[in-house]
Amino acid sequence: MADDPYKVLGLDRSASDEDVRRNFRRLAKELHPDLHPGNVEASDRFKKVTAAYDLLGDPQKRRRYDAARWPRSWR
Repeated sequence: MADDPYKVLGLDRSASDEDVRRNFRRLAKELHPDLHPGNVEASDRFKKVTAAYDLLGDPQKRRRYDAARWPRSWR
């Protein structure tokens, strides 16, 4: 994923699992393709939001991402 999933969901690294879920649900409702038929920009953003949640919404994937992105010496 080229975009930072935290930024895509409007979060910082310290966000709780509940914050991740809450922001995803809000953005998914706002950007869902059924609400914006034919709007390619909204569809692309929805896909990015979904991909970000797929990564950050799974605790194991999130830990691996964080460990790779921010080595222990940077934390």
